[in-house]
Amino acid sequence: MKVFVTGATGFVGSFLVPELIGAGHDVVGLSRSDAGAEALTRAGAKVRRGDVNDLDALRAAAAAAEGVIHTAFNHDTSDLKQHAENDRRVVATLGAALAGTDRPLIVTSATGLVTSATGEPVRESDAHATSAVFPRAASEEAADALIAEGGNVMVMRLPQVHDTRRQGRIRWHIQIAKEQGRVAYVGAGRNRVPAVHVSDAARLFRLALERGEAGARYHAVAEEGVSLREIAEVIGVGLKLPVESITPEEAPGYYGWLAQLAQLDLPASGAGTRRQLRWDPTGPDLLTDLHEADYDAA
Repeated sequence: MKVFVTGATGFVGSFLVPELIGAGHDVVGLSRSDAGAEALTRAGAKVRRGDVNDLDALRAAAAAAEGVIHTAFNHDTSDLKQHAENDRRVVATLGAALAGTDRPLIVTSATGLVTSATGEPVRESDAHATSAVFPRAASEEAADALIAEGGNVMVMRLPQVHDTRRQGRIRWHIQIAKEQGRVAYVGAGRNRVPAVHVSDAARLFRLALERGEAGARYHAVAEEGVSLREIAEVIGVGLKLPVESITPEEAPGYYGWLAQLAQLDLPASGAGTRRQLRWDPTGPDLLTDLHEADYDAA
């Protein structure tokens, strides 16, 4: 299959491209830079030069593909709402280019957009929040619209995607700890985040492309929930800093803009995804990668 990949030189994309090529797919990756284009060429992919927000170029690239995987997203927290609305337009553009065909489009989202009122891990069938609550949900709202129109669209919800170099939002916890000179968690630290190794996430994207069902939500979850206390304790060892519990009232002073998120309990299940796509995660777990991380570079 000829597959167009946005975010092809990003963290997930850099694992996804060789995963697809290794399975016999013909990959075209989007790249803004010469360095990105060179990396794609070395991996065996073709290069489409351009920016993900150049909608005309994006439409043309999608129209020429037999399947599209959209992993690109600007995670700059200074203007997350605008970046999310930009992504809404990107998803709509990709979907329009594939409209009236059975060619698949996989849209990337996050398990954190689905919250549980019971404390049980959220499941693939659970509804996401609205973009009025979490701006990042704009991507799923755009996917909803395409699915309602009969598009062969799937949503891949990612948890904390990690290896020894990157650990999703946990990198912010590490940076804050360095700035504060200590590693903190709130209360008992029992609130959890789900996780998956980046190689397992890349394989799941491929399986969804090959076996996925239109309208499906998939959870790339290998670990349903790793506690923030466990994470803090490993970071403390890595940074050689003291680890302590703080109160909810102290959280804003320690975490800053991350304070609310750092207190949420966000477990997620990938059981349905494993059954449907016959996906069996095999990569290292989050704490193992945090033990082996390079904290000088983090």
